[in-house]
Amino acid sequence: MKKKLRMEIVSKFVVGSDQGVDEFFDVKKAFIKSSYKEIVAPEIIENYIKEHFDHRKMINVLNDFSNQLIMVFANQQPVGYCFFQTGFSYPEASENQKMTAIKEFSILQEYDLPEVRLSLWNKVKSAIQFADSIWINIRENNSEIQFFKDQKFVFVKDTVSEPFNLPSSIYELDLKKS
Repeated sequence: MKKKLRMEIVSKFVVGSDQGVDEFFDVKKAFIKSSYKEIVAPEIIENYIKEHFDHRKMINVLNDFSNQLIMVFANQQPVGYCFFQTGFSYPEASENQKMTAIKEFSILQEYDLPEVRLSLWNKVKSAIQFADSIWINIRENNSEIQFFKDQKFVFVKDTVSEPFNLPSSIYELDLKKS
């Protein structure tokens, strides 16, 4: 009989430091490679990583107060992250709302467990309480869609998502109602 190992799960803010960016890029690269391997050619993925993973730029991005990065760690290993921007709305959004955009919410497949996802989500929610609403542009076949629907996000419109312009949808959570 296998003994179930207990995982220590911690979600925390990451600042614009070399270590923080290294951990973020390690998880993001692994996530992109595994998420897109069936639908995007490997050389396109590698070119994207070479062109868009710049330490200096990311440190500057993270030092902008409107950008926040929260990472989730399992047994002190980075396994997922949420990158979000305050004051950022989608086209056609109501102009009089304080909105926060979840730009990326990603957990490595082997750690995509309810307790890991909830740890990350709860930390994000605590950080964005001042917003009127939160929105996310999420790919059609992303396994996280049901999670966001369970959190009371509602469909807004179809669109395309970065980084490879694939079909996606915008979902929004009205925090004034929840």
